[in-house]
Amino acid sequence: MNNIFKKILTFYFKCIIFSIFAIFNTVHSTSADYVVRGKTVIDLRNGLEWMRCSHGQNYDNEKCFGNVVRLNQKQVEVVLKKLNLEGNGFWRLPSKKELEMILCNECDPPKINEIIFPSTAKEPYWTGQKNWISPKNYWSVNFMTGYSYGRFFPQKELAIRFVKNRQK
Repeated sequence: MNNIFKKILTFYFKCIIFSIFAIFNTVHSTSADYVVRGKTVIDLRNGLEWMRCSHGQNYDNEKCFGNVVRLNQKQVEVVLKKLNLEGNGFWRLPSKKELEMILCNECDPPKINEIIFPSTAKEPYWTGQKNWISPKNYWSVNFMTGYSYGRFFPQKELAIRFVKNRQK
């Protein structure tokens, strides 16, 4: 019993330390870091290209309209395979750090620059990164709160914003 208690305390201690580290080491982008190109945006600071709309939405005239489609990790793989076969580059889920970089903590929810990323849902978005503390779970970034969580199982359906490395 004493050994289990120690493991639980160690786990919670690691979670607290990691959370504190993440809060104080997160750097966020500003509008000057982006070049808007219709339905995509170039992230100059990080060398990435983002889809401006969440998956399921359509882009027209500086706006995203329609419903956000929430997918689980297996469904994301199918969508990405189809998207990448269409010859549009190598789209993928962002890492936890990449998705955190587009957060805007000064913004009211959704915690993102809505001029750059219009109609973002006020909810968690998937990353492609597994949680190192709990490897069965994946990280998500919540655009309602501005916090990252590593608690969702891959079967959970969450919102998605695709990204790809910028081609030079």
